[in-house]
Amino acid sequence: MRNINSSRDIIIRTSKWTDAVRFYESVLGFTVASRDPEMVGFETGAFRLYVEAGEPHGPVFDFLVADVAETKARLIEAGCTLIEENPSLPRCYLRDPFGVVFNVGRS
Repeated sequence: MRNINSSRDIIIRTSKWTDAVRFYESVLGFTVASRDPEMVGFETGAFRLYVEAGEPHGPVFDFLVADVAETKARLIEAGCTLIEENPSLPRCYLRDPFGVVFNVGRS
């Protein structure tokens, strides 16, 4: 089996992006680590929280691999469901058979 390593990133996607960014920055007081037009990264201490604009699908853990396409195929064969992908990055969001959503990206 090829190695899959977690990063320290967790992604949440929300249709209430402006409100979420304000909440994590102002109410919780997290430091902004990166800011793009549709994604803001916050330093929380133990992990970095990314808030992304879009349709919600629960918290997303971030896993890094050498070969995204090969890992995606292997995980789908093992029962994961492809939620979305962007081969130009490359990355894909998968839901495992137990309901956990994770991003598979290149290490």
